[in-house]
Amino acid sequence: MAKLSQDDLLAQFEEMTLIELSEFVKAFEEKFDVTAAAAVAVAAPGAPGAPAEAEDEKDEFDVILTGAGDKKIQVIKVVRELTSLGLKEAKDLVDGAPKPVLEKVAKDAAEKAAEALKGAGAAVEVK
Repeated sequence: MAKLSQDDLLAQFEEMTLIELSEFVKAFEEKFDVTAAAAVAVAAPGAPGAPAEAEDEKDEFDVILTGAGDKKIQVIKVVRELTSLGLKEAKDLVDGAPKPVLEKVAKDAAEKAAEALKGAGAAVEVK
């Protein structure tokens, strides 16, 4: 098998949805027995109270669609981009709001997904 360059890998990751990328990270962590958040944990211990504060900080967020708004078709398209759902499943999710679109994702991924949904006219909540 030919070795992929870093640019080739990044190009592949760009084409993945957030769900696919999240699943890849989990599989990578399991395969190599590592944690992607380890660098953050290493930087945190400075003050004596820092480890307790780090445990309280939430690192997994849910993106919940609370309403489709006026542009329902655009919202369905964004839901399909964010997830690996088919057209019918994405439509059912949008019709059944409030429902979670993404669950247990990183804060930045949740914010990007919420922003994309809001841009399409949806009402979104990040928990």
